[in-house]
Amino acid sequence: MTQDPIDLYFWPTPNGWKASIALEEFGLPYRTHLVNIGAGDQFKPEFLAISPNNRMPAIVDPNGPDGAPISVFESGAILQYLARKTGQFGGPTERDRIAVDQWLMWQMGGLGPMAGQAHHFLKYAPAMDPPNDLPYAKDRYRSEVARLYGVLDKQLEKHDYVAGDFYSIADMAIWGWASLWEGQQQTLDDKPNLARWLAQVGARPAVIAGRALHAEKRGDFRKDKDAQNTLFSKRD
Repeated sequence: MTQDPIDLYFWPTPNGWKASIALEEFGLPYRTHLVNIGAGDQFKPEFLAISPNNRMPAIVDPNGPDGAPISVFESGAILQYLARKTGQFGGPTERDRIAVDQWLMWQMGGLGPMAGQAHHFLKYAPAMDPPNDLPYAKDRYRSEVARLYGVLDKQLEKHDYVAGDFYSIADMAIWGWASLWEGQQQTLDDKPNLARWLAQVGARPAVIAGRALHAEKRGDFRKDKDAQNTLFSKRD
């Protein structure tokens, strides 16, 4: 059966890269719809109909279950859906699939939120008007990210990849956030296994292609006050 292109709603961030890398890895055709989060595209009614939590990425698969179209939001759910759809990268055995799910949830509930907060308080909050330079918040999230990378380094001491000796959607989910370790004020000097894995995964052609998707759109919100207001102001 021919697969019609999947519609990818995307902006070049670590969460967006999960979906773009996955679609490249799975070899699925897709067309990209940019969701400019700095301009507020994520709050438009047409996007909220697909992703009610106003977060990208999201996908619409015209060849969903039973051949009917389906929309999927939340990056982890997208990865799990695509793994089930294609039978790839979800783990070769049931035990492996459990390991993949564990590390995918570890990223979704741990590394992603903590690294995101580290980026916010270390980079963006001090550049706001007025500045919010909060030593406690900076230390808290920097330390928690360091702890999480220590956990990951120990896991990668035992295996080539995160969930075992096979590449999976868990690696796709984690790599984008971990690749930004410098912006999170981390070090790899004491994490040789993490450094090895970052280079190994980062050399994959699909990872290179997914990371490069609209890379020219990736900006520094520290220099864009309007984008800061859109992203960080309270909304009902």
